[in-house]
Amino acid sequence: MEKNDDLILTGWGHAEYVAAAAVALKALGGRADVKGVSRRRLPEFLSQLAAEEGGPRWKRLFLLGLSLGGDPETLAAALAGLKSRGVSATWISAFEMPEAVAATLDGLLEVRCHPGKGLLKAVGLSFKADVKPFIPFAADAVAPGRNDRVAADVRDYLALIEAAQFHYRNYQDETLYARAARCLANGVRPQAWEPGLRRAVEHYGRYGGRELIGNSREIATLRDRINRAAAHEHARVLILGESGTGKETVAQQIHTKSPRRDMPFVAFNCASVNGDLLEDRFFGHERGAFTNAVERTDGLFALADGGTLFLDEIGDMPSEVQALLLRVLEGGRFMRVGGREELTCDVRLITATNRDLPAMVRAGRFREDLFQRLNVVQLRTPSLREHMGDVPAIANHWWRKYHGNHVLGEAQLAALMDYDYPGNVRELINILDRATALEEDDFELVMREHKEMNAGLSGVAAAPKAGAVLRAVQVAAPDGAPERLEDAIRLHVRRVYEKYGKNLTRAAEALDISRNTVRKYL
Repeated sequence: MEKNDDLILTGWGHAEYVAAAAVALKALGGRADVKGVSRRRLPEFLSQLAAEEGGPRWKRLFLLGLSLGGDPETLAAALAGLKSRGVSATWISAFEMPEAVAATLDGLLEVRCHPGKGLLKAVGLSFKADVKPFIPFAADAVAPGRNDRVAADVRDYLALIEAAQFHYRNYQDETLYARAARCLANGVRPQAWEPGLRRAVEHYGRYGGRELIGNSREIATLRDRINRAAAHEHARVLILGESGTGKETVAQQIHTKSPRRDMPFVAFNCASVNGDLLEDRFFGHERGAFTNAVERTDGLFALADGGTLFLDEIGDMPSEVQALLLRVLEGGRFMRVGGREELTCDVRLITATNRDLPAMVRAGRFREDLFQRLNVVQLRTPSLREHMGDVPAIANHWWRKYHGNHVLGEAQLAALMDYDYPGNVRELINILDRATALEEDDFELVMREHKEMNAGLSGVAAAPKAGAVLRAVQVAAPDGAPERLEDAIRLHVRRVYEKYGKNLTRAAEALDISRNTVRKYL
């Protein structure tokens, strides 16, 4: 393979980066490598490059639109090391470099700055290249309802770029980004893409909507456990968590990161059909097994053979079906309804529930032997209340996807943060979906209406346990406290809320009333 002396470094997360890299790549005659790198990783990457034995593999670096403010001191040391080894660096941007960063990096790299032009035009001006053919590919996303105004090739390329970012975030595959830029630079039509690129887009189409978003400790821990569990393709996994926390997303992540990723992923909700029909859904039936069984039908285990079967709401499974499931788990063998031939299957089973299975075992409503079979690896999906710091990231990830890469404003995010989401991530997405459908930018209004619409779910209109609150008011209220009970309760609720750091859930627990009642008195 021919060695290139030039490296184009671009950021992650925007189609404009890929389009800009394609412009630079074409201007360099295609004789350059392309790599995506984040602001945080840039100093580390350049430091490693400067320390390579035998000298750095590239002689010229082009940094397109990258922020240099992550760690200027480390970055300066890395650039100085590269410069001493004969490597030049050029920074191209549509923004002025901050004065403090410019002072730190003075003399270590060439600066080509074109304020107000946009990255694509800045790169075009820097390389004296025509950017017009690449402008449609820099739009990041096509908002719903506008697909008919966008050329098919543009839609396909945007899907490829999104797929490349998805593979980087979830599988640490950095190659797709560079391959997408090279195809764009060379004018390769989607119909002529290599099979690997088409498979990546198809994979993203299937699983791209199921992704864990967030940088909190809780989500990082969950990702780590998913990665560990995924590597062991035969280990069964039991996922516990509240409704709306993404249990199916976790199941899909386990499947797509496992050696079974190219085999079927079959999902089924055990609460979706009558218990009498579950045996048929699990194992299929032979022709004539019952009325209307006009042909042989495969069940879930046969459909998922070689891949992963995800059974959601496992706690709702009737006891008689539990026994049938236990048998197939013990030997990997089953028979279709009405059949005489015993069949085998190789299926990784992942189950999930929002119920307390140990309590159900103690109460005799769930078989202990089945619980032990399912509970090989146990994962718990945290409620959104436990990682509220991820709300902006989750909301913006969804918003960008449906609004052409626009992000939410500070006031909108503040309104979203002022709520504890009993319905978890699913409820947050529903709120964003409603705001989109109504074309409403005032999120304070959106949230107020949402709380009113859902008040009955948590008994917001119900009276608080007045006796308990009144006794607390009588003990805690100083002289001169309000005489009206309503005002006294309101004052006490406010004090408890502030005592617990304005944590709605902890305040409600201390007051022994619902969160919505606390919110009402606030």
